Amino acid sequence: MSILAWIIVGLIAGFLAGRVMRGGGYGLVGDIIVGVVGGLIGGWLAESVLHIGKAVNGINVESILVAFVGAVILLVLLRALGAGRRGIFR
Repeated sequence: MSILAWIIVGLIAGFLAGRVMRGGGYGLVGDIIVGVVGGLIGGWLAESVLHIGKAVNGINVESILVAFVGAVILLVLLRALGAGRRGIFR
């Protein structure tokens, strides 16, 4: 998959994950980064847990869905780690 395809899939997945998770968002660049890293996480989980080869393989619905799931997992982890620094009850 080309860099441009990773960026497009990452932007879409990061944007959707940010909206579903109801956060303040990370902006355009942040959404791309969250989506691309989410694609890596989702692709790794799809291959190792679900045994789906090449789950992220271009600009298509399957790739966006896998990257979206990975991005949601990433946002959950980031928020869980961030809550310890700010305090849970603030």
